Amino acid sequence: MKAYLATAFLARLADEGVAVALALLALERTGSPALGAYVLTAWLAPHAVAAPVAGALAERARRPRLFHGGALAVFGAAIAVLGLTVGRAPVWLPVAAAVLGGCAGPVVTGGLSSLLVSLVPEGRALSRAYALDAASYNAAAVTAPAAVSTTVAVSSAGPGTAVLVASAGCATLLAATTLPRPARSPGADAGPARPAGALRVRLTAGVRACWSVPPLRALTVATCVAFLGIGGLPVAAVLLAGDAGNAADSGTSGQAGGGGGVLMTAFAVGGLVGSLGLARWRRAPEAGRLALGSLCATALALAGAALAPAFPLTVALFALAGLGDGPLLTATLRLRAEHAPDGARTQVFTLGAGLKLTSAAAGSALVGLLAHLPPATLVLGVAASQLAAAAVLRALDRSLPRVGGRSGHEAP
Repeated sequence: MKAYLATAFLARLADEGVAVALALLALERTGSPALGAYVLTAWLAPHAVAAPVAGALAERARRPRLFHGGALAVFGAAIAVLGLTVGRAPVWLPVAAAVLGGCAGPVVTGGLSSLLVSLVPEGRALSRAYALDAASYNAAAVTAPAAVSTTVAVSSAGPGTAVLVASAGCATLLAATTLPRPARSPGADAGPARPAGALRVRLTAGVRACWSVPPLRALTVATCVAFLGIGGLPVAAVLLAGDAGNAADSGTSGQAGGGGGVLMTAFAVGGLVGSLGLARWRRAPEAGRLALGSLCATALALAGAALAPAFPLTVALFALAGLGDGPLLTATLRLRAEHAPDGARTQVFTLGAGLKLTSAAAGSALVGLLAHLPPATLVLGVAASQLAAAAVLRALDRSLPRVGGRSGHEAP
């Protein structure tokens, strides 16, 4: 787990820092963050499309170390090209590099997470492993913006991007050399025969599983609805912080951005604490109930933050919302592992992660279109998306696992 978590954290640190790095690169070299937004869209757009292909290739890889190491190398190389070309080369070049890096993105997220079921024994140990894996996302979300921003403040946007390249490079080396070899293949029970044309069939296996297996269908729809809101939360947080600054007669765009950063950092820290706490909770609820409770807790905290009369209380409620959101990823990973069919597990992980990111990108664009609304209304909208996701999950509750049901991963 130490080798895996180090690999996952370094890879996800690079992934989490891309949005900040692109915005700062574009602002420094063109005077406007618009180019960074366009390139970021090109980075996120391929995730859902590339996810089935990445999952199918990972399932067929005879040497998982080399496959994941190679994907991470492409990922890091794409970030390096972005650092060299954004604002300095014709737009098509950074956009092409972003599309290539985005195609490797599903391996960084769901692809790595899918390895856990073959690295860790089933039962309590696997549930704890998923909680720690979720914590790696939260830790990266806290660390990456700070690392990039600090480097940019001391030097410039180029070295700030180089920090991400170095992180991805270290993840590549760890994946190719120290990442433990799977103790069992995720598709080991699917039978030894693999027809020559099986890849074509496998490309749709994850899609079929996510739709035909009721718990996976409920989870996929619910998380997409939830991330439609979460994707817009950073923009809404900046606007909410600016509104609080204006109310105090001291709001500037810089203070708004800084205040928004404080809110999102509080959210990420809360998520990290929630994930780590869940890893130590011996009698944690089964995954379906955990996901439902997490969505409701996040919704209530964000609704409170939108209506909070003072900024310090808003920060505290954002941290509480993150504390509720942290266990959602753990529950998501557990449900995918428990219900994904043999031979399609990696595809289920990569496709689920890709769809979430695509939904988040749509949510960010939606909040941008609605930016003229009061910031509190936007944050309430994000909270409503969490309640809507909980309603979807609850409506399909009969198809979710119950305590003492079929899952072999639940705590006693």
